[in-house]
Amino acid sequence: MNKLVLLRHGQSQWNLENRFTGWKDVPLTEKGINEANNAGLLLKKNNIKIDKVFSSILERANKTAEIAIKASEIGNLYKNGTFIYEKNQSLNERDYGDLVGLNKAETADKFGKEQVHIWRRSYDIPPPNGESLKDVVERVSPYFEQYIKPLIFEGKNVLISAHGNSLRAIMIQVGLYKPEDISSIEIPTGSPLCIDYKNKKIINKYYLD
Repeated sequence: MNKLVLLRHGQSQWNLENRFTGWKDVPLTEKGINEANNAGLLLKKNNIKIDKVFSSILERANKTAEIAIKASEIGNLYKNGTFIYEKNQSLNERDYGDLVGLNKAETADKFGKEQVHIWRRSYDIPPPNGESLKDVVERVSPYFEQYIKPLIFEGKNVLISAHGNSLRAIMIQVGLYKPEDISSIEIPTGSPLCIDYKNKKIINKYYLD
């Protein structure tokens, strides 16, 4: 049995400020750093050795991956003191277009709660000049199929440190959820979600505790 571990980055400064972040590079908060560290301690506690790490190109996901793996003290993902992992913008958060940087509550007041809810939670309706979740799935899926899925099918333990919507896209891609169901799925920051594979098939999913 092997595992795919999905890890949403720890709390970022704009998570704290309730802003639409998208592809904007913002740092982790102190809470976010602690969440990433705790994620690594959970990997250690459950004796999960990670063979390969993938991340978006955004700082909050990169730092979460590095902090978590260091705290786990498991695996051989450092070379001459440098953390070895794969970064690709295919795993970036959804681009919220014109909403990036705006406070979510103020945006609801400006455009109406119903319209903002549609932009945030519908599958195929994008915000102005941004991406829909469908767009994110179409961006993430080829990268996942070419670079990540083969490792999982080889029996490797793979960790993906990414974002709410790119992780939702992966959940759709691996068959955990259908597009019409994914909008109700909340992914907490800094909490490793384990997907267990046996003979190339998913047999279980659970958050580490």
